Amino acid sequence: MIQIQNLSFGYNRKKLLYKNLNLKMEAGSIYGLLGKNGAGKSTLLKNLIGLLFPNEGSISVNGFTPKKRSPSFLETIYLIPEEVHVPPLTIHGYMNLFSPFYPDFDKVKFFDYLNQLDVKDEGKLNTLSFGQQKKFIIAFALACNTKVLLLDEPTNGLDIPSKIRFRKLISSVFSDDRMIFISTHQIRDLDNLIDRVIIVDKGELLLNASVDEIADKLCFKTVSEVDDMNQVLYSEQSLKGFSIVKENTESENSKVNLEHLFNAITEKPEMAKAIFK
Repeated sequence: MIQIQNLSFGYNRKKLLYKNLNLKMEAGSIYGLLGKNGAGKSTLLKNLIGLLFPNEGSISVNGFTPKKRSPSFLETIYLIPEEVHVPPLTIHGYMNLFSPFYPDFDKVKFFDYLNQLDVKDEGKLNTLSFGQQKKFIIAFALACNTKVLLLDEPTNGLDIPSKIRFRKLISSVFSDDRMIFISTHQIRDLDNLIDRVIIVDKGELLLNASVDEIADKLCFKTVSEVDDMNQVLYSEQSLKGFSIVKENTESENSKVNLEHLFNAITEKPEMAKAIFK
């Protein structure tokens, strides 16, 4: 479990990225952290793993305080950054050097994940393309079997077939005792993977809800005309009319569109808060 209490953080104390952020996350979910560029998504992940420290407030990850960076904490959590950097080692050399830090590392599954992601053993890792390096790190992280996995823009640098393999792999390794936390602005890449959505904007938590709860409280549909814009959180014109997001007052069944959801929550936050209170 991750518990964030009254977190405030900023590289400049006069301009905070987060102000009194409170957030609770449980194992058994794949969280999607959505926010605009510069909203502090990567910064939050670095706070969770102890690479950055809160200016105020506290963070607890499965009972550990991240900023202490104790070995017993680090073996339970793994962060895949947006920009990966690999040393001039072979796949076996990297595994032999770093896998001992993770007691639950599974060598057999590691090479299976490499195969599923189509990563070839072609000499030293730093000679691979960026996409291949990223897929290698994804395979290694999954093989570490940590209870918490943090991914920052994991599909950046991946081609379309690799994105499909990535989604299938994440779905196959997920379990009720693990928590996967994905920070992204490429919402469409992960639309069918995320089961709980967190939206932050201007240092404030705007939404923390399951996809089922969102589908229950909001309606996503296309209409020929928008009768009353005051009742609509978001509207986007398309060839078929207007794609809208509105409160689901008539218990309609609709598929959650994460891109439209993000726009709706950030454009009309007060209206959204009233719906999800």
